Amino acid sequence: MARRPDGALEHDIMMVLWEADGPLHPGAVKERLNTDLAYTSVATVLGRLHGKGLVRRTETGRAFAYEASVDESQLAVRRIGEVLASTSDKGQVLAGFVSSLSKKDLAALRAMLGQGPG
Repeated sequence: MARRPDGALEHDIMMVLWEADGPLHPGAVKERLNTDLAYTSVATVLGRLHGKGLVRRTETGRAFAYEASVDESQLAVRRIGEVLASTSDKGQVLAGFVSSLSKKDLAALRAMLGQGPG
């Protein structure tokens, strides 16, 4: 079996939780992932996501049911903040990021910063 890129399983599990109508048990998450992962692997990742504050869990009998506590954009903002916090030259990282934006995204950023669409 091919190894997943770092963070891919966490992202896939978050996608399942974002699409769910309510809290899910690990078994339901595993089913919706449509993968051959073990129940314990899914439960372990859900526990890690809970530890990171990305999911809430509710005790239901002898098990936990999980739901996302952040939406996709909040998670992206959090990850960008973590990347910036981990670098010694934030300016260079931001400059590189901005230069990689599409014209549409750059115009949106300029508008947010009050500089107009230039």
